[in-house]
Amino acid sequence: MPRIAANGININYEQQGTGEPLILIPFLTADNSCYAFQVAEYAKHFTCISLDLRGAGESDKPDGVFTTELYADDVAAFMQALGISRAHISGLSLGAAVGMWLGAKYPDKVKSLSLHSPWTRSDAYLKTVVEGWQVMVQTLDSVPDLVIKGIFPWCFTPELYANNYDHIQALCDFVRSRPPMPVNAFMQQANAVIAHDAQSQLANIAAPTQITFGRHDQVTSLRFAEPLTNAIPNSEFWIFETSSHAPIYESIEEFNSKTLAFLQDHS
Repeated sequence: MPRIAANGININYEQQGTGEPLILIPFLTADNSCYAFQVAEYAKHFTCISLDLRGAGESDKPDGVFTTELYADDVAAFMQALGISRAHISGLSLGAAVGMWLGAKYPDKVKSLSLHSPWTRSDAYLKTVVEGWQVMVQTLDSVPDLVIKGIFPWCFTPELYANNYDHIQALCDFVRSRPPMPVNAFMQQANAVIAHDAQSQLANIAAPTQITFGRHDQVTSLRFAEPLTNAIPNSEFWIFETSSHAPIYESIEEFNSKTLAFLQDHS
């Protein structure tokens, strides 16, 4: 996979497909492979560019404070380095937080914006959850173990564990197959989640925006839906009724269908 210098770091990425550029921004702990169940469909219509955020995958892991705004600056510089003037932007959870900063701060670079399991700013509940993960990872001393034992139960419904544990086990195997994030990089990235606050920026988003949630999500629950849809002028809204925080793995067919239809409507 290629690496490119942008915003003072080397960013690793993977590119597949043909058509208008679609940049896929990973979530907390994840590398560019996290949208594997989507890229196969998206790449039939778009040039899919999946990147590793700073601190993750094969991108650089510098010291310093990570913020969702800094991540947006990284993506904007990454686009410039690749010669991409404008792209569709999509992200889930942390990826959505980065996407909303990108859409607000660099509106000319964003053709459409897809925000999945997003939130406006971190409230006391979300901060408590993520701080709990920070405590757990220091005990486990392994980010893959944290993801599987600590984060996955927040991402999926109890029904998925009870009725299709083979799928959960396959996702666990997938996590263990990827380059492990160092614990210190996780702490920095988690701090970016805890500090996220884009509420005052949302009105600056000009691109057509799709906002989606899992009905059973507790982390970024529907408590964030109205603040987002009211603040982002040209937005549409969808709920995945049988999913929690990660419908990309729990409602794959429905997620791909709904999100691809939005992307094609604005291509």
